[in-house]
Amino acid sequence: MKLSKIMPVKGCLPAKLEGFALGGKKILFLSLALLLVTGCTNSASNGIVTEKNVSENETNNNELTIPVKPIEKQEININQDAPQSGGQVNNMEKAKIQTSLGDIVIELNAEKAPITVENFKSYIVDGFYSGTLFHRVMPGFMVQGGGFDTNKTQKATKAEIKNEAKNGLKNDRGTLAMARTNVVDSATSQFFINLVDNDFLNYQNDENYGYAVFGQVVEGMDVVDKIAEVKTGNNGPYQNWPVEDVVIENIELVK
Repeated sequence: MKLSKIMPVKGCLPAKLEGFALGGKKILFLSLALLLVTGCTNSASNGIVTEKNVSENETNNNELTIPVKPIEKQEININQDAPQSGGQVNNMEKAKIQTSLGDIVIELNAEKAPITVENFKSYIVDGFYSGTLFHRVMPGFMVQGGGFDTNKTQKATKAEIKNEAKNGLKNDRGTLAMARTNVVDSATSQFFINLVDNDFLNYQNDENYGYAVFGQVVEGMDVVDKIAEVKTGNNGPYQNWPVEDVVIENIELVK
């Protein structure tokens, strides 16, 4: 079945969608069918357009959203390594994400995602990611970070970038992709690492644009899985927030 449109929902936390258009018909979900994972912002002054979601406690906060398939259909094998590139792309660079739970090495694909990689590198060079958090953890789906500091405050970012989801790279286990709002070209600093193959996040067409993959884990997938196992709860209006901080201590470019 093909999802043609996600209806707006309210609030700044993942919740049930009120409904969506499927095959030209609107279906109402009374139980958990589709989740949103959000990286929330504090104000519209950050230049992020919001998609709203449903919750018992509405907020006026803005958010980054990623639609999520039904969690009961997801499977994860924590012994499965991330796919390897095989070294076939010559202009790959690497970035080491140093976290409070261990190091993760990402191979960046500047050939397939030049705009996204250059943007990510610019934040690294500026030291932007030092002291930020993995603030959204959803086992069986993804872990998201790069937007909030250890005071749980959203950091100001640079301008939004073009969405390169049409580059042919897939949201497979171990890949790194950009979080964004429901506006196609709205990614800034926040990224997520896929814990499973999330095919539905790939580019489908210009109405279902997808999320731009720009790298993949080549070392430290066990650390990513460790992050996915941390206990989460509510942080004010935010859900799926780690109870104990998972800190991105630094990200550096490496050979």
